[in-house]
Amino acid sequence: MAISNVIKSIQDIMRKDAGVDGDAQRISQLGWMIFLKVFDDSEKELEMMNEEYQSPIPEKYRWRNWAEDEEGITGDELLAFIDEMFDELKDMELDDQSSERAFVVRDVFEDSYNYMKSGTLLRQVLNKLNEVNFNKKADRHQFNEIYEKILKDLQSAGNSGEYYTPRAVTKFMTQMVDPQLGESVLDPACGTAGFLVDSIEHMKEQADSVEDYEILQENVQGVEKKPMPHLLGTTNLILHDIEVPNIRHDNTLKKPLTDYKQKDKVDVILTNPPFGGQEETGIEKGFPSRFQTRETADLFLVLIMRLLKEGGRAALVLPDGFLFGEGVKTRIKKKLLNENNLHTIVRLPKGVFSPYTSINTNLLFFEKGGSTDEVWYYEHPYPEGYKSYSKTKPIRIEEFDREKEWWDDREKNEYAWKVTIDEIKERDYNLDVKNPHDGDEESYDVDKLINRRAKLQQEIDSLRSELKNELKETLA
Repeated sequence: MAISNVIKSIQDIMRKDAGVDGDAQRISQLGWMIFLKVFDDSEKELEMMNEEYQSPIPEKYRWRNWAEDEEGITGDELLAFIDEMFDELKDMELDDQSSERAFVVRDVFEDSYNYMKSGTLLRQVLNKLNEVNFNKKADRHQFNEIYEKILKDLQSAGNSGEYYTPRAVTKFMTQMVDPQLGESVLDPACGTAGFLVDSIEHMKEQADSVEDYEILQENVQGVEKKPMPHLLGTTNLILHDIEVPNIRHDNTLKKPLTDYKQKDKVDVILTNPPFGGQEETGIEKGFPSRFQTRETADLFLVLIMRLLKEGGRAALVLPDGFLFGEGVKTRIKKKLLNENNLHTIVRLPKGVFSPYTSINTNLLFFEKGGSTDEVWYYEHPYPEGYKSYSKTKPIRIEEFDREKEWWDDREKNEYAWKVTIDEIKERDYNLDVKNPHDGDEESYDVDKLINRRAKLQQEIDSLRSELKNELKETLA
């Protein structure tokens, strides 16, 4: 059976279970099972390479010993076993001598849950999942694509959409920032790890030896505070050949800014911090008073400026509200422009994050150090025939070909324009600069707009009158 059909069958089985309520819980339920299966398959590979390999998971809870046998435990016995396994894995006693993979397992199960109430249906799900062999190259490649679809389904799963950034966006941002093998890469709000996966794949192309792959493994890290995306992101990295995923289950903003030292700084930051979110009271106290706010995205930008090494590069997603915002936002923008080179803002149209949100978003690219002399803007157009994006018509990586061709040899065109730092200062650091080439200049003339509206109203009144007369004649 094709892997896409396997996953569909699993989701259909889950829909019959009274304990699983909605897409978010289905994805979370599937998440911990996929994690254990992927983890076990990766261990089989490690055991072949190293006879002394010891699993951090107690023997009876390893996938192969309870889940692989299609005639194995089921019903209430299976549910009781799962409860016992969860208790054991989330309370594993670890110390400095414990393997790094042990900490990965404990972190994943710390806040995971078994939502299914039918042990019989759960056994059916396990048996279906066993049809996938993650050590078989073709299976893994196909499953990676299916897993991406599972993550994409988060966009429709209520507020969970904040954890998923469209892959076309993460890939474009990664390609433009161009992380190099040996550089440290961080996503401080990594969600399901899309930026980290694209960074790994980007740097894999530069790796030629076992040593290169070891360097890559050591230099990609993320932080995620919510349990479900942390689980999904960790699994995502294992699927992309990272033996010990370095995704910390934590809130990066919780640590006072001054506690981040030189050793914490990185070469590259790629992220989409949750916008519109509010941090719990007290988090802002860890930031300088002039930057104190409870708005999540604003705090993350301040943190990113702190965490970048001199000469480091960053790209992040921010909503329009940041560009024109005042008060704390203005002070953050001053710091950004005075201490960094904000060289590019790509303006995305509405619907890129639909259906999670329809608001306009922007991709900001900057380098740490120096200051900004000018900011280039690029307005990303809809493809021909599109009026918006949707779940069935998402943004595609091919659409960024225009930006890529323009990137290294910049000239003004119908989509691109630049603004000097003096102009920005005159605007009191309002970065919400509209495309000067956008449409007819009349659209910016209020008087002409009013005249045009009056003329249209006249035409509507005239058509209405004609229709009335025709109707009277018909009924006469």
